[in-house]
Amino acid sequence: MSDVGQGDDGAPRVLFTDAAPVSADLVVGADGTHSLVAQHLAGGRTNSPAGIIGFSARTLRTDLSPGEQQRLGPRSGLAIGPWGAALYVGFLDPVGNAVLDAPELRMSVTTGPTYIWGAMFPESHATDSLRELRDGELQAALLGRFRQQGWAEHTLEVIARADPQSVAAYRFNAASTRATELAPWPAGRITALGDAVHATPPTAGMGAGAAIRDAAALLQHLGRVTDGDTTTAEAVNQFEAGMRQRGSEILTLAMRTVRLILATDTTLGAAATTVTTPILAAAARLRHR
Repeated sequence: MSDVGQGDDGAPRVLFTDAAPVSADLVVGADGTHSLVAQHLAGGRTNSPAGIIGFSARTLRTDLSPGEQQRLGPRSGLAIGPWGAALYVGFLDPVGNAVLDAPELRMSVTTGPTYIWGAMFPESHATDSLRELRDGELQAALLGRFRQQGWAEHTLEVIARADPQSVAAYRFNAASTRATELAPWPAGRITALGDAVHATPPTAGMGAGAAIRDAAALLQHLGRVTDGDTTTAEAVNQFEAGMRQRGSEILTLAMRTVRLILATDTTLGAAATTVTTPILAAAARLRHR
């Protein structure tokens, strides 16, 4: 898709670089953070950099030492250190998951107990340069940055033993947390959903789920059009009102963590984190005994 607009008859029209234009009754942009559809509707970008560069990959649980397997366990958690360094480790065991009973999904990359981790640093010239690296080179540079900041070697094992080809870097983008600033366009027969409207940093763990909720809500409202109870424009208007509220809620949660990470990237924030982190870590150990 290269652009979206309206034909002479007022119907939504989608343009392609390698195919003929297509007219439709309704166009829904689910094309992510850099959505062409949302940019067309809003007259510009619908999000901006949140100030953090993220790095992610996957590490098989069996590739970790027995001690680290026991320490991490079947849990997920986030550690935030001084100067904006943070590491999230999420546990995933898809074995027995009902969705994998479908034969066509047996090719899932993650088929055994795996830690899906995400490292975070404030955006800067140094972290921006890491985005140009790939695979093992990026993995080594990331480990080096954590070591420079004094992270214990055992906490970095999940990064060191990750699949090098799964390591990737990306920028966190975020839309406004204000509901009134989301989907800032009149309702019509072109709309958008998910990150195209409420681009959400992964710090809430709800971005994909919110997009699915958007799609389900849109279908529900459009069902009333089929029943003859409302028009398409009215259904889209009601859908967008609910989407604004949902988007605002998850963005508020996600940005709370983003702001916390950025707050440690100051002299005072780093000092406070240095003092409180050992206390919080000890409390977490006691809680999980």
